[in-house]
Amino acid sequence: MFSSFERIRPLAALVARLVLGAIMVVHGSQKIFPRGALYQFTQNVAHLGLPYWLGYVAAFTELFGGAFLILGLLVHLAALGIAIDMAVAIIKVHLHHGLIGQGGYEFPLACFALAAVLMGTGPGYIAADGYVFRGRTGR
Repeated sequence: MFSSFERIRPLAALVARLVLGAIMVVHGSQKIFPRGALYQFTQNVAHLGLPYWLGYVAAFTELFGGAFLILGLLVHLAALGIAIDMAVAIIKVHLHHGLIGQGGYEFPLACFALAAVLMGTGPGYIAADGYVFRGRTGR
């Protein structure tokens, strides 16, 4: 009955990949640029009770993970990193604000869901993975 929807799965994965990638690149770059922003972010992470160095991991996961998603390179790994990043953000920062409203977790939850979808579907159309790992993927 829904077999025609199977044909658009690669297109849907492409859209999810580009949207989540763009969001993560923007959020990651805000944590790194301008000068001093990365130090400030790592200090905020330390105030959450986490090791400060996880701030570097989170910022660079968002920036480079997002870029990898846009390129379609190592999509499963990039999506896993972003899913973990969003889960930690939800638990440590947003959960006590509730689902909606100022500081709520609806946005990071949506990003987590997109990352989970990409872990399951793969990169879709126009992905570097298809060229770099040609013949080695299960497509």
